[in-house]
Amino acid sequence: MDHVLTLVAPRGGLSSATLHAARDALAALGAATGTPDWLSPEEAADLPFADLAPGQADAAARAALEGQAVDVIAQGSAGRRKRLLIADMDSTIVTTETLDELAGQAGIKDRIAAITKRAMNGELDFEGALRERVGMLKGLGVEALQRTWEETELMPGARELVATMRASGARCALVSGGFTFFTGRVAALVGFHEHHSNTLLEADGRLTGHVADPILGRNAKLATLKRLAAEEGIGLEATVAVGDGANDLDMIQAAGLGVAFRAKPVVAAAARARIDHGDLRGLLFAQGYRAAEIAHG
Repeated sequence: MDHVLTLVAPRGGLSSATLHAARDALAALGAATGTPDWLSPEEAADLPFADLAPGQADAAARAALEGQAVDVIAQGSAGRRKRLLIADMDSTIVTTETLDELAGQAGIKDRIAAITKRAMNGELDFEGALRERVGMLKGLGVEALQRTWEETELMPGARELVATMRASGARCALVSGGFTFFTGRVAALVGFHEHHSNTLLEADGRLTGHVADPILGRNAKLATLKRLAAEEGIGLEATVAVGDGANDLDMIQAAGLGVAFRAKPVVAAAARARIDHGDLRGLLFAQGYRAAEIAHG
């Protein structure tokens, strides 16, 4: 079979009946289907298929499983395991938007979070929205950065994703529109090889309200994906990119496996693959890793 449909659910949430429903949906469109292969019991399984385009298989399975907490990713069977991971940070590798949480230290979280939401859904220019939000933090003591970091939590599956891909020889990069104070700490904690982000400017122990140029935004994320792939001597088809916001969309669409993770509506609608229910381990299952192969960072 030249294609595979991967189904992933929160642990214990995937049943044989669900697999059969997906298989029947593909068969109804004329696809030939193989025997389901469980990657993780009651959590993830592959369904091989042929004679149907991945986009059609994805749409058919989603329609058949509507209302169930099951993620669906259809793709070619060859080259599933990727050699470069590019990951967004906020609301992807960590559970929060660190800039919004930093704003909470200044008592203006709601004001800044409203701008963040619009920017991440593509309603505002990212660079302009970033400068506006940072400007609202002018005068905030830099100790607020540490307090924010102490309250930041990793997304479930983040350590396993990076540890497993590293163990398989993949290069792992954190590429964020956020700030180096946080990306450096997240990269060290999770095990990324490197991190790329923006720099908050400070003076006399307080934020100046400015961010250093050039700003790492949507175009820069895509450029970083292409540059790192070239450095590794691989094509974009051998890469995986994951993120949730509009500034992630170009790199998600360019990567061989581009995943919208619990993403904003505009991103979820435009991405070829998405994870709405499972954790970051879903990116491993999408690459064909079995539960026994998953490393713990």
